[in-house]
Amino acid sequence: MILVLTCLDDPTADMVISHLNRRGASVARFDPGADFPADVELSAWFSACSSRGVMTTPSRRIVLEEVRAVYYRRPTPYLPDCPSQVERFIGSQARFGLGGVLATLPCPYVSHPWAITAAEHKPLQFVIARRVGFEVPATLITNRPEAVRVFAAIHAPIVYKPLRATPYTGSDGGLTIIWTVQVEPDELDGTVRHAAHLFQARVDKAADLRVTVVGDRVFCVRIDSGLLDWREDYDCLSYTVVEPPPGLADGCIAYLKALDLRFGAFDFALGKDGTPVFLECNPNGQWGWLEDATGLPIAAALADLLLEGAT
Repeated sequence: MILVLTCLDDPTADMVISHLNRRGASVARFDPGADFPADVELSAWFSACSSRGVMTTPSRRIVLEEVRAVYYRRPTPYLPDCPSQVERFIGSQARFGLGGVLATLPCPYVSHPWAITAAEHKPLQFVIARRVGFEVPATLITNRPEAVRVFAAIHAPIVYKPLRATPYTGSDGGLTIIWTVQVEPDELDGTVRHAAHLFQARVDKAADLRVTVVGDRVFCVRIDSGLLDWREDYDCLSYTVVEPPPGLADGCIAYLKALDLRFGAFDFALGKDGTPVFLECNPNGQWGWLEDATGLPIAAALADLLLEGAT
């Protein structure tokens, strides 16, 4: 039994499940944040000598001791946006009850949710990236206008990027994403005090590298766009499958091991001198569009990793 935890509309997970099904694996998929407790029943027992549990969905009975691997993709959060008091209580109990039970399954995860949560913190990413030998741009996290003005004077041009991608509602009522943008000195005013901000020296880049790592398999794609943040406009991107620069593959694998991850989507700026500069690693990043564009067998590699853990 391979357990896939993700939301209903997840075509990326569908790609992996398709490979697993073709190979005859027994796959159970459900969304803990959306399906429990309305459509899923859980009972878990803990004693001095053993633990066991059963989940029942509308179509499956899952004996938790028989789960041999877990693919943790994009499940719905346990807590809804702006929850009521009752919803907050139910969501918290689900997170620490069902979520706690699932997190204790004695099998391999791709990747464990607690490891993913830790690895999403940018300061930790920068520390580990330097530890494994990656070049990291000069970076400042602050809410002091004076500090960022000094930083800008030393490292200009600088860019701003959010510490975590957080969609918000724009003036037109639609969801908006804050992309990486260059910051000019006259924009550094007192509003800096209102939150923690991440400022970074802008890399003089020739292109970007998206490096997707599955276990010990490394897939490296050069992205040419001319954009500061290539995510702004996928229509203007061109992709080239390339060999990783020397030392990059080993560094990525070492990075994942340091954070107890089995998957990572790395972003590097490729300097004009050919040096890859670490920008970030999304421990649960998207890759489906990249497989569609390049033919790289990322879904098959994830299926291999899950089946390897299930043996």
